[in-house]
Amino acid sequence: LSNDEIFAALRTGLEKRFARRKVLVLIPDHTRSLPLPFLFRALVEILGDARQVDFMVALGTHPPLSEPDLNRLVGISTSERTGRYKSIRLLNHAWDDPSVLQTLAVMETDEIRAIAGERWHPSLPGQVPIRINRAALEVDDLLILAPTFPHEVAGFSGGVKYLFPGISGPEMINATHWLGALSGVVGTIGLKDTPVRRMIQAAARRLETPVTLVALTVDDHDLAGLFIGDPVEAWNASADCSAARHITLCDRPYQRVLSCAPPMYDELWTAAKAMYKLEP
Repeated sequence: LSNDEIFAALRTGLEKRFARRKVLVLIPDHTRSLPLPFLFRALVEILGDARQVDFMVALGTHPPLSEPDLNRLVGISTSERTGRYKSIRLLNHAWDDPSVLQTLAVMETDEIRAIAGERWHPSLPGQVPIRINRAALEVDDLLILAPTFPHEVAGFSGGVKYLFPGISGPEMINATHWLGALSGVVGTIGLKDTPVRRMIQAAARRLETPVTLVALTVDDHDLAGLFIGDPVEAWNASADCSAARHITLCDRPYQRVLSCAPPMYDELWTAAKAMYKLEP
């Protein structure tokens, strides 16, 4: 997609949708590939009639970004940050700061067992408090800007994964990642219906703030697909597009896979998730 096509699609899907409303845009950090600087500028322009627009990096447990790193992430200079974009806050999620988290509900044992299905194991928690960054409750609308890729924990990334675990408390982060580990990479990656995705969507249904999704299918660092609307429907379409673009089916299984994490995985946690070995 050309920049003109992307901007036109964003304008068609979002223009005047948030007039005089307070909007929080959830974005990925530098461990996801997408043309974020262009998308940041486009969204700021298109959402110009909103009462307030802020951006929050849905870090999960990834390290917070410094002020220079936040500027670099969205492609603006220090002078632009204090000038043209001075009214827009660039925020980090803090999963480990109880003062910024709000409890929406508690996921009980019966629901967890039903979601996990055959992947249920006694090591899963009996209860999971569904906690989220309270900034999501202090705005009129949430706008998620998220690429969709095959993902080793959730099946496909993106969608309401930017809420849970993206801006959630540690309980949901721990539960979803352990459930993903119990499911295994082979039974997860490249599948839309996974236990982790079901848990994420069940948690998201507790959130009352309206959510709009801009789901992206990325080819290298360019966009091959853009889907705007309901967070489940747009994510479904983007995951289908990602499957066609990113998955190559082979005639035989591979017993071992050797991978090398790219430089953008610059700390141990995200690098470790990007590298895995399939045992016989």
